[in-house]
Amino acid sequence: MSELTTPAVLVLEDGRVFEGESYGATGETVGEAVFNTGMTGYQETLTDPSYHRQVVVMTAPHIGNTGVNAADMESQRIWVAGFVVRDPAIRPSNWRAQGDLQTALAEHGVVGISGVDTRALTLHLRERGAMRAGIFSGPVALEPTQQLLAKVHAAPQMAGSALAGEVTTREEYVVEPVGEHRFTVAALDLGIKGATPSQLAERGIRVHVLPSDTGFDRIRELSPDGVFFSNGPGDPATAESEIELLRSVLDARIPFFGICFGNQLLGRALGLDTYKLPFGHRGMNQPVLDRTTGKVEVTSHNHGFAIAWPGGDTTHPVDTAYGSVRVSHVALNDDVVEGLQCQDRPAFSVQYHPEAAAGPHDATYLFDRFSELMQEARDAQG
Repeated sequence: MSELTTPAVLVLEDGRVFEGESYGATGETVGEAVFNTGMTGYQETLTDPSYHRQVVVMTAPHIGNTGVNAADMESQRIWVAGFVVRDPAIRPSNWRAQGDLQTALAEHGVVGISGVDTRALTLHLRERGAMRAGIFSGPVALEPTQQLLAKVHAAPQMAGSALAGEVTTREEYVVEPVGEHRFTVAALDLGIKGATPSQLAERGIRVHVLPSDTGFDRIRELSPDGVFFSNGPGDPATAESEIELLRSVLDARIPFFGICFGNQLLGRALGLDTYKLPFGHRGMNQPVLDRTTGKVEVTSHNHGFAIAWPGGDTTHPVDTAYGSVRVSHVALNDDVVEGLQCQDRPAFSVQYHPEAAAGPHDATYLFDRFSELMQEARDAQG
């Protein structure tokens, strides 16, 4: 470490310490340490509200080489609690770059650390599980380790945290359809990314993006052709009002599509349990089997919770208060439930991010599947 650099330390909940250099803002931050396996797309990761209160470790060793730009922002701000990289780029080298990552982190007040052996850190999190962590840089980094560890232990656990209300839009807004208006969708913002309503709009859908505390009366006023629940942070078991809203949608037989957090809430609305994964799925290289088509998709993930399937055998459907439900998608790395399909209600969901920001485009067909579901419901009504 040269005399021109600012020292920084990463302190994990179990007492392990990684030393490095300050990257971004100088100061201190705490959150849940998780790792992202994406080779690209760090700006979309940083601006994804699902990463609220998480310290993100990038497993790719070289970060910052494409800089930052306005087009790749998935929200109005950087949401991660902290950022951990191995080798930050000295300068951006990309024709789309409008600035450098280190400056952007500092401007958004995000405390980060560089020079960390992220391979060793990732292996540690895989073995021990996601855990609370703190990044400390500048004068605070020189405090005794036990003092810093006490700050980490004082941070709230992710399990039991209700966070959707902290990231949702405060005011309802509308994204107009591209071309002919075909459908109207009420989208509950639980931490929505900008690419999602854009994908819907490209299919002729007018999207009313609603705050997470919206009631069913407002849904009824909009008379939507479908309802969409977005991705978002936190423990799905805490989202009681959102789950009750979803049950009202199911009762009214309005076509429903949910992704990520929305998938977990569909499961809980149906009476299924959710649980916290040891270290979660985060990255854009996760293989998923679509049992409807038999195809394998490479998909973008960001989740630390999952649906618990009764009995464990995901090849068999289960009966719920809303009829039969089957697992439509499954993760090929660990058999985690990656999608639900209701047999007796016009509703389905997936655990991953089909809007492909950033990530592969294998799953964008799901927005077409949602359009088809709404068309079927309209045809059935005559």
